[in-house]
Formats: sequence, C-alpha cells, structure tokens
Amino acid sequence: MASSSSSSSRTWRYRVFTSFHGADVRKTFLSHLRKQFNYNGITMFDDQEIERSQTIAPALIKAIKESRISIILLSKNYASSSWCLDELLEIVKCKEAMGQIVMTVFYGVDPSDVRKQTGEFGRSFNETCSRSTKEKRRKWSQALNHVGNIAGEHFQNWDNESKMIEKISRDISNKLNSTISRDFDDMVGLEAHLEEMKYLLDLDYKDGAMIVGICGPAGIGKTTIARALYSLLLSSFQLSCFVENLSGSDNRGLDEYGFKLRLQEQLLSKILNQNGMRIYHLGAIQERLCDQKVLIVLDDVNDLKQLEALANETSWFGPGSRIIVTTEDKGLLEQHGINKTYHVGFPSIEEALEIFCIYAFRKSSPPDGFKKLTKRVTNVFDNLPLGLRVMGSSLRGKGEDEWEALLDRLETSLDRNIEGALRVGYDSLQEEEQALFLHIAVFFNYNKDEHVIAMLADSNLDVKQGLKILTNKSLVYRSTSGKIVMHKLLQQVGRKAIQRQEPWKRHILIDAHEICYVLENDTDTRAALGISLDTSGINKVIISEGAFKRMRNLRFLSVYNTRYVKNDQVDIPEDLEFPPHLRLLRWEAYPSNALPTTFHPEYLVELDMKESQLEKLWQGTQPLTNLKKMDLTRSSHLKELPDLSNATNLERLELSYCKSLVEIPSSFSELRKLETLVIHNCTKLEVVPTLINLASLDFFNMHGCFQLKKFPGISTHISRLVIDDTLVEELPTSIILCTRLRTLMISGSGNFKTLTYLPLSLTYLDLRCTGIEKIPDWIKDLHELSFLHIGGCRNLKSLPQLPLSIRWLNACDCESLESVACVSSLNSFVDLNFTNCFKLNQETRRDLIQQSFFRSLRILPGREVPETFNHQAKGNVLTIRPESDSQFSASSRFKACFVISPTRLITGRKRLISLLCRLISKNGDSINEVYHCFSLPDQSPGTQSEHLCLFHYDFHDRDRYFEVDSEILFEFSCTPSDAYEIVQCGVGTYGEEIEQISDWSNASEEIETENISDDVNQYRDRHPCKSDKASKEANVKGHKRKGFWSWLRRR
Repeated sequence: MASSSSSSSRTWRYRVFTSFHGADVRKTFLSHLRKQFNYNGITMFDDQEIERSQTIAPALIKAIKESRISIILLSKNYASSSWCLDELLEIVKCKEAMGQIVMTVFYGVDPSDVRKQTGEFGRSFNETCSRSTKEKRRKWSQALNHVGNIAGEHFQNWDNESKMIEKISRDISNKLNSTISRDFDDMVGLEAHLEEMKYLLDLDYKDGAMIVGICGPAGIGKTTIARALYSLLLSSFQLSCFVENLSGSDNRGLDEYGFKLRLQEQLLSKILNQNGMRIYHLGAIQERLCDQKVLIVLDDVNDLKQLEALANETSWFGPGSRIIVTTEDKGLLEQHGINKTYHVGFPSIEEALEIFCIYAFRKSSPPDGFKKLTKRVTNVFDNLPLGLRVMGSSLRGKGEDEWEALLDRLETSLDRNIEGALRVGYDSLQEEEQALFLHIAVFFNYNKDEHVIAMLADSNLDVKQGLKILTNKSLVYRSTSGKIVMHKLLQQVGRKAIQRQEPWKRHILIDAHEICYVLENDTDTRAALGISLDTSGINKVIISEGAFKRMRNLRFLSVYNTRYVKNDQVDIPEDLEFPPHLRLLRWEAYPSNALPTTFHPEYLVELDMKESQLEKLWQGTQPLTNLKKMDLTRSSHLKELPDLSNATNLERLELSYCKSLVEIPSSFSELRKLETLVIHNCTKLEVVPTLINLASLDFFNMHGCFQLKKFPGISTHISRLVIDDTLVEELPTSIILCTRLRTLMISGSGNFKTLTYLPLSLTYLDLRCTGIEKIPDWIKDLHELSFLHIGGCRNLKSLPQLPLSIRWLNACDCESLESVACVSSLNSFVDLNFTNCFKLNQETRRDLIQQSFFRSLRILPGREVPETFNHQAKGNVLTIRPESDSQFSASSRFKACFVISPTRLITGRKRLISLLCRLISKNGDSINEVYHCFSLPDQSPGTQSEHLCLFHYDFHDRDRYFEVDSEILFEFSCTPSDAYEIVQCGVGTYGEEIEQISDWSNASEEIETENISDDVNQYRDRHPCKSDKASKEANVKGHKRKGFWSWLRRR
C-alpha cells in the first residue's frame, strides 16, 4: 500500500477531482459544490472541454492522477455510463498506488445498492455490463463494492443541501490541511514517529483531555516531531498553540508565583491571539480553556514549575484536547504523572546516512567519491540527527580535502553549535551528578550499573540515584544488553567540561601532553582521581620512578591508543610503584614482561592489559576479592597465569590469542561467579581443568585451540558453547545434562565424527566442516532446534527426519549427501541450501521441488526448470496470463524457479548472493518484490554449476483492495551480476483451492532469527570453512536483527 509519506511529498496539480454523471448533478448539486469550493479556495478539475466517448479520455486519467482528493458523486444513473465506471477504476487504482484520498457522496441512491448493484442503480449497471466483457463487469463490480463501503455523505440524511455542501467543503479543507507540511520533507523516518505519536494521542477518545510526552536526548529530533505533529493536527482543534523553548524562559526577578503567572499570560496571549494579555490569578487557563478543544505543544520543558503553570490538570482543558510536552528529562514527566510517553530513539545506520546526505548533497545518497567519507561522518556523530544536520550543511559544496581536514578536527573537538545544544543537559546537573557524568564519559561507557557502582564504591557519589537522574535526563540510556551508554558527542561534552576546569582542580586528567609532563616530572597532582592517556601522536612517553607516588588518590588509570598505531616508545622503570588504591588498570600494549613486585591488586575491579608484553602478572596468591573483569587478549608472550583462587567475584575472563599459554591453572575451578570464559585461539593450550563447579558459567569459547584434545568437564548451567577448530573428537555424555544449552558450535573440528545425545533446549547447532558421518535419528526430538549448519561435512551421506522447529538448514558443499528424509514434514518457512550437493537422489530432489513452502528459499543443483512450472522462458523475464476465462485475484499464489549459472568464481565479500524477483503489472507498475540472499563458505569452491532457486509467493496476506491485471511480468535478478547469469525461469500458478499452510506456519508468519550471542560473533575466528556470519546484535542502537537469508520486501 502506498504510504502517506509518498503522497504528501508529491506536488498535486488539482486539489479535487469529481467523478459524476452529468445529467444527474452537473446543473444542480455539482454547480453549488463548485461554487462553495471556489469560495473556500479549493481548486477542482473542470472537465467541460473534454468530449465524452465510449473510452475514458487520457486527459481525465492524467487529471485523476494529479488530484489530491477524488470525490465520487454516486447518483441513480452513475452506473449507466461506462465512462463513469472506468473513471472509478482509475480512482481506485490511484488510491492504492499513490495514497489518493477518496470521498463519497450518495446522491439519491442507497449505499447498499451501490455495494451490491441492486435496485434501480443495479438495473443501470446490468444494462451497461451487457455491452461489455465479463472481465470489465468483474472489475466494475469490485470497484463499486469497494467505494460503497467508504463512509460518505448520504443526501437523504440532510434536510438542507447547502449545509451538506458546506460540510463536504469543510471536510475537504481539513483533509488538505492534514497533509504534513513540506517543511518536514527532509526529516527521514518522520512518518514512523508520527504514527507512534498518533497511537499515544488516541485522537478518537473525545471524553476528556490528555497529556502526552516526547522525550529523548538533545538533538534527537523531539521538537521537529512535535512541530510536524502540530502542523498535521491543528486544523482538528478549536484553538492551538506551540510554546517554544520553555527551557529558555526567564524567571529573573520573579518568585515562583510571578513566574507561573508570566507563563500563563504568554500561553493565553498566544492561543487567544491577544497580545499583551494580563492575568491576576493562576486559574486563568482553566477559566478560559475548560470548554475549548485545544492543541498545545509545550516544547523543551526543563522545570516542573513550567508544567504546573501551563498544564497542571487535564480538567483545565475541554474534552478532546491534547497537550504535547517535549523534554530531555523523563523524570519530569513521571513527576507530573504523565504516563504516556514516546521515547525518540536513534535512527538506524541507513537513516542516519540519508539524513546527512540530504543536508550535504540535497539527495538521499552520496555521490561517487564521498561514500567512505559519509560513513565516517555518521560514525563520528554516532547517528545523532542534530550533528548530522549541522555537519551536512557545513560540508555542502566542499571538496574531499576539506572534508578530511574537518573530520580529523571533529574527532577530538565539537562544533560550537552542537556543543551548545548538548551542554544544556550537563549544565543542569548538580555537582555530584556532573562528577558521575564525567566518570562515565571518560572511563565507564558501555558498562553495566553494577560495574560502575563497584568502581565508585569508595567515592562520595550516590551512583544508583545519579544513574537514574542521568537516564531521566536522556544523558545516558540502556542498551538491549543492559549496559549504560553515553552518546559519543556527549562524551566530548564531558571532555570539554574537564578542559574548562582550572588545572589544579581537575580530578580527571585527559590532555595527553599534560599527562606526559606530570608522569615525567613527578608533578604534584594529589587531586587526580583518574588518568586517561591516549598515546596516539605522542612520540615518546617517559614515566619516572616516582610518577605515581604523589597520586595517592588515583583510582582509575587508562592508557590506550585510539589510532591503533604501534608505539614502542613507552619507558617504564623497573621499580615503578602503582597507586595503592587503583580500581581500574587499563594499559594497552603494556611494555614490561611483568607487573612491578610492589603492585597490590587488593582494590582492583578491572584489569585490562590487551596486547601486552607480559609473560606473567605477579607471583603468589594476591587478595583479589574486588576483581570482576580481567582481559589479557593478544598478550602473545603470556606463559603462565597467577593463582586466582581469591578472585571469588570474577565474572569475565578473556584470554584470546594468548599464543604462548599452555595450561589453565587448577585454581580456575573455584571461580564460582565466572560467567564468561574466552580462551579463543590459544593455539598452544593443551590443558583446561574441569569447570564443573563454575555454577555461573554461561558462555565458554575455546575456538581455535588447535592442541586441545580433551573436552573439559563443564558446568551444567552453560548456555553457549564454542569448540570450533580443536582436536576434540567427541562430546562427553554428560552434555545432555546441560539443560540451558542453546548454542553449540563445533565447526572446523575435523576429528569430530560422532554426535552424542544433546539437550532438548538446543536452538542453534553448527557442525560445519567436521568429520561427522551421520546425524542421529534422535535429532527430530530437539523441538527447540531452529538452525542447523552442516555445510562442508563431506562425509555426510544422509539426513534423518528433522524437527518441525527447523527454520534454517545449510548443507552447502555436502558432496556425499544423497538423501533427506521426510522433506514434506518440514515446516513451510524453512530455508534450505543444498548448494553443490550433486549426489542428491531423485526422490529428495522431487520432494524439495514439489513440497509447498512459504516466504523461504530452496537451492539445489539443477540445469533446467522442472515441468511442474507451467510457464517458462529463457533468460530472466517471464510474462504470464491467466488460462481461459479465469483471472488473477488478490488470492492468487505463485511458485517460481530460476536457474543461475556461474560465470566466474566469486571471492571475498561478494560471496553473498542476492536474489530478487519483481512482479510488474501490465502498465509497468511494480506490484511487489520478493528478496532472498545466501552466502557461500569462505573456502567453498563456489557454485560449481547451474543451480535451481525456488520460492513461493501469494497476494493473500495483502490487507487491502487489490486490482490484479490480466497479465503479470516476473523479472528475476541475481547479484553479483558479473558472477552469475539467469539462464531460465519458470512460474507456476495456483488457484484458491491450494492447500493451507500448516498451523505451525500460520502461527509463525514472521520468524525472527534466534539471537546468537554477541560473544559468539565477537570471538569467532575467520576459519577458512566459516560460512554465513550472523551479524552482531546492535544493542547500542537497539535494532532487531533480521533473519539469515530470507525476507519478503513489500512496497
């Protein structure tokens, strides 16, 4: 269905097109209607000079398409004219294709007679149809039924025709006024925001007034949404008023009562259009507006007193009134009892790119040469609309060199206009809340509440309450995984705030040159609580032996390199003494082979030493009860780990790419609070102790531990287990006791040949490129299993019956696979990939082709479209027409098949293969699109020969009137187009008697991919046999992940 955004963005030549029977209404009702329209400034198409004939004139078709609203005057002789009926068909098509508004007037006829073509109206209709074809009659009848169901004005219900005409004109004006102003055309995604707001506003509820909030961070678009909504709705209210920028309201020299009086005076003066209005008590708004239906927007509220003054009670306003409040502070809305609130989220990556391009290039996509730069801009501004708009305007018309220079500057400093808008929230905070804001901005972004609370445990800050205030003021928000997230630009606001402080008052040091001076010269910085040192661009960092001796209060030390440039010019003395109360030690590429002997980790909460030169950490047993996180990723020289038996609160331990590590110490068996253990690509690791006692262990990743032969005992609480690319030959029988296990990955383990009983909770099983020879029959009992990946299992000869829950099966490159049992028992939504399975027997091939399935894709080797597809053509285009007298209808269903033939080997990112089928009507309009894609494993030989791609499609789910042409063109395409060609295509059609999809399928109309853990995706190595990569969950943006390779795209 055409969206209202597409209709509102068009330029209409006429406001109204009227379809009528001339003899019935031209000299009477229509002439009066035209006069009223002229009086109200409504332009209506005039057909006086068009000569009537048996076929509708092209000028009329053009006029219908160029009109915003069509009015159908249904009179007793309307159906006696084939011209009128053909006009009607064109109007209905425009309604569906372009979102044209259609209104009806029943002038001397009953709506029931129009719908059913009965009575005198029906007799006229039948007489007209006797001179036409059956197909014409069917289309006319369908259109009359459709418009007969549109509520309109019924002449018999009025005793005064002039009043009726006035109402029609007023309704037309309201509908024209309700179109969104062109001022908002450049706001990407506006329609979705407005739909959400209209739902919350519940405009059909007219018994009382209602207050609705819009909240979100500065620069997200709250005011723009409110303005667009105000523009859309104001014509439906008796009085309306948009009160701008309340946060800037001046209350200097006024007490609270006087401040509220001034706000009420300003509102009433504006809404009643009486400048200089004076009031003398705070009941004035209620007295003047209690019987008026009003629309009021209170923009950028930042003080509860403002709400108390302007909208303290809904009873102040008449029935049907709506008050919209925009604010950064969700807490204000809660305090005022406003429980209907729309939180404006960040745009998607695609939307952010479009927002920027509209301002930078005045079009929705970047020109050649600017694509990488535009992506860099969206990354710098982290999808904040305000930043994207300001920078887009600033960069418009500039060359690539100017872009590069400006972007380099923006990565470390803020544009003045953007900073001014974002600083308001920070400046409104109390001193303690500002301190918490700065700590998060510099040290604790993307951490959970508990971690921040632990880090600041010995401070005087009320962290829990402070986080609530920052969240309510939209200065931080929670990701889908529960982490605290501060926008990148707000982090820069925090850094700017630190730079504005007097040097001797700074608790957090962030200036690299200042820090280097302090560390080299033992400068007295007793006030410092934290150091954040970015060594990018620093030629040499010299740290004196006593650098930290005067920093007794230092709690947080972070040394890192944002540009990932190796910097070996960091000199650390052997006897360096770290501050005694450190809670965070983050030092990337730490240059020594061990921590100093004087190092005391007693207060340490997080130890992060990625890419260090460490060979060991410390000797003996240390007090580690505060330690929650340890990350030694890519410390390739690390040979031994310390005794961690006292780390009783350790939750996360990451040892990825510690390629010198041979053994995990037995003390790990006592880490009862450990939730995540990653020993990814520890290529020399041979010994892992039993982990049965780790009652909290949820995720264990030992991918790429090539020397690991024996699978360690693990906790039965595990939910995600990755043992790819190891020498493990089988799983222990105790794995069935892991009743929470949902994800199991064993790909690339060539010695793995036997599958033992697995827990019923499993949803994702990856056996790619293993030596497995048989999938056991009991797999059909895994009723939660959704995804099964067996690609590259070259010894696998058959597949048993699979559970009904399977929705994705990839058997690519199973070169020995011959049979798949019970294909017909699979659910109708399952995606099946049998690329390069050349030994599939005829029975399996027949079942894969003939079984009914829906919204999914099947791929298997084949050179010709099967005969069951009764419409066939060479190449990628096929036109089908209904057989005999039957016609396509909205319930028609199709099955499609086309043959792709490889023209060259595809490599790299182009191993993703996209398939598209467009359905095009006889007049060239796109009816619909069906899109699928799949990918080949990284070291797959590629698609070796021709393959069949099959899918089914129908119109049955289209919840709207749909006029189907007498012929449909199917156009197939395959990307990358230079690697594949479509040599043949075929389509089969079904009638309405086609068998119904199973109950399971109907209950699962839209299937979403099981969320495979971020951890799994993050630590998967790029093994040569790796196939379809599950994209990381975008928890920061809160986006839902799409399915792996089969989604229907609708127009």
